[in-house]
Amino acid sequence: MLKSILALSIALPLTAFAADSYTIDSAHTYPHFSINHLGFSTMQGRFDDTSGKITLDRAAKSGSVDITIKTASISTGFAKRDEHLKSPDFFNAAEFPTITYKSTAVHFKGDAPASVDGNLTISGVTKPVTLNIDAFNCGTNPMSKKDECGAAASAQIKRSDFGVKYGLPAVGDDVKLVFEIEAIKN
Repeated sequence: MLKSILALSIALPLTAFAADSYTIDSAHTYPHFSINHLGFSTMQGRFDDTSGKITLDRAAKSGSVDITIKTASISTGFAKRDEHLKSPDFFNAAEFPTITYKSTAVHFKGDAPASVDGNLTISGVTKPVTLNIDAFNCGTNPMSKKDECGAAASAQIKRSDFGVKYGLPAVGDDVKLVFEIEAIKN
C-alpha cells in the first residue's frame, strides 16, 4: 500500500506537466493560399482535406506541429483550374499526394506560441518555413464540451523554391499561406 501511495505521489506531479496532445479537426481547419494572377487579381485557393497532430506544453514552452494536406483536395472554385493545379504543371498530385509541415521548434511569447519553425514539403521538395501565429486560443468548445485550441498562422513562400514554376512570372511566385486550425485535445 505504501509503495502504491509513493508511486502515485511521484506520478501525479509528472502528469501535471506533461504536454497536451491534440488532433487536428479537419472539419474546422482551413489551409488556404493567395497568389497574384497575371497582375490583374489575387487568386484564392484552399485545401479541403487536412489531418495532423499538435502537442503543446505551455509550462515548458515547447510543442510540435505535424500537418498533412491531401494535395488533390485543392479547391479554387473553378474545376478546370483545380484539375490543372493537380497536374504535373503545378502540384503533381498523382506523384505527390500529400503536402506536409513538420515543426522543428515552437517559440513562445508568454504562455502562448508565437511562431513555429518547420519543414514544408510540396511536390517532393522540402524547405524550412516559419509560421507566424497571428491568433491563438484554447478553451472548452461550447457545442462539443471538448477542450480545443485554435490558431491562425501564416507564412510567405516562393513556389519556385518548391519546383512549382509553371506560368512564371505571369502567375506570381510569392504565395501567402494561411492555416486556420482547430484541434481537439486527446
